Amino acid sequence: MKLFVVLGSLNMFLSVALGAFGAHGLAGKIPERMLENWQTATHYHMAHALALLFIGIVADRLGPSSLVSTAGWVIFVGIALFSGSLYAMALTGITKLGAITPLGGVAFLIGWVLVAIAALK
Repeated sequence: MKLFVVLGSLNMFLSVALGAFGAHGLAGKIPERMLENWQTATHYHMAHALALLFIGIVADRLGPSSLVSTAGWVIFVGIALFSGSLYAMALTGITKLGAITPLGGVAFLIGWVLVAIAALK
């Protein structure tokens, strides 16, 4: 499960870098609403990058578990869909991309439920 620690670490790096870019590079250049979307994206990106780190540690403690592994991949996909769609929407102004965002949110929810089920087993 080192893979999830690596993915979590890389996504933490990206979330911090993208947060700084939004705060310093986009402020005043995109509409305020789009900047708020960017901030939401970085917030959830960072939280779920930490989740990937957590999953890597939990996987080490619980031993091999397809539930934990699936949870990690589902959360990783959630980052791409949720945060990725918000980043793209903020940069392009194409608000229809917001239709993808809830799919990422559902992926986050499924990932957390899978972690809970794995812990109960």
